[in-house]
This record gives sequence, structure tokens and C-alpha cells, in this order.
Amino acid sequence: MTIRVMLADDQALLRETFRMLIDSCDDMKVVAEAADGRQAVELARGHRPDVVIMDIRMPGTDGLAATASLCAQRELTGTRVIILTTFETDEYVARAIWAGASGFLGKDIGASDLLTAIRTVAAGNALLSPNATRALIARFLATPELDANNRLASPDQLAVLTIREREAMALAAGGHSNEEIAARLVISPLTVRTHLHHAMAKLNVRDRAQLVVIAYQSGLVQATPRH
Repeated sequence: MTIRVMLADDQALLRETFRMLIDSCDDMKVVAEAADGRQAVELARGHRPDVVIMDIRMPGTDGLAATASLCAQRELTGTRVIILTTFETDEYVARAIWAGASGFLGKDIGASDLLTAIRTVAAGNALLSPNATRALIARFLATPELDANNRLASPDQLAVLTIREREAMALAAGGHSNEEIAARLVISPLTVRTHLHHAMAKLNVRDRAQLVVIAYQSGLVQATPRH
């Protein structure tokens, strides 16, 4: 199955570079290109891509607003967004996750890592770089009002999860991979993935990134302030 990718960036040269890279792979293809956020939303409706590579800073409607609009549309529930930008700041990371992005990567990422990111997100998994994960946690610590205004779930809603699902969710929020979680819980990586997917379904969230948000919001895990 070919992964359908849409590019949204105001730099034509960068879009062309990405298109050449992506189209060189047998398992993915660029189906549309947008130069701003408004166009990205319109093209996404028409092409229904599996993955959108979205820049943040674009003229008119920026990438964060476009991501929020795209992810809110029922007909695009199968579309995943990767935010790709040079501005990997606490605020941008948090806002990207609130908007519904499934991944957040810096533009200094290598070609092979970008292709892996597309495949990861297309498979239904969330992708956050280590810097983005740390920044997201730091954002909660620095601005609790942002946390309160964007709450995805209340603590009592975690009651629907099994003990194993909570354990897997807590370790995922700590930045551990499925393999690392499996080793800690003495289960298989496939079982870890199953637990996390069940947690996502029960809490009605899009992906692993939003599970991390809920883990800190609900107090399931506690963030340690950075010095």
C-alpha cells in the first residue's frame, strides 16, 4: 500500500526537495503541495492524504491553525500531521499537540529519519523527537494555565484503564519506546502496543502524543522541573 503524502511549506525549493526524496521510495508518493495553511486544508479535503508534512510559519493561515482545522474535520480522521520546523520551542510543541499533530520534528532531521517518521505516523503511531517531548513537559511546568485551558481528560477518566494500560501509558510519557516498556513490564512489544492502543481508544485520543499530555495532566506521572 502506497502512503499518500501532502507537503505544506511556503518554500518551493524545500517542497521540491522533499518531493524528490519521497517519490524516490516505492512505498510513498507526494499527492499534493500547498504554499500556505489555507491551501493545505483545501487540498487535504480533496486528496485525503495519509500524512501531511506541515511547516509552522507560513503566510496567512499558519501551520498550527491549519493542523487544528484539518484534524477537526471528520472526513480527515485518517490523515496524520507531522509538524516540521526550525522553531522547536516549548510553545510550538505544546500548541502542535493541542492542534492534533501526530509528530513534531526539527528541520535538521536527516533524509532517512524523515522517511521513517512518515512511515511511523502513517502506521498510526505518534512521533515526537526527544527535544519535543522534553519541551512539551517543560511547557506544562512553565504555564499551568495552558494545561488547564487545553485539558484532554480529567483524572477520574483514567478509571476506565486497566493497571497494565496505566503502566504502559506512564512509561510512554517518560519517553520510553515500546521495546523499553516491554523490558520493564516483562511483556512483548506487541502487547505494549496493544495496551497503548486500548488506552487511546478508551480515552478517545488520536495517538501516543496526546496520551503523554493526559499522563501529565491527570497526575499519572509527575514532571520534574528543569533547572
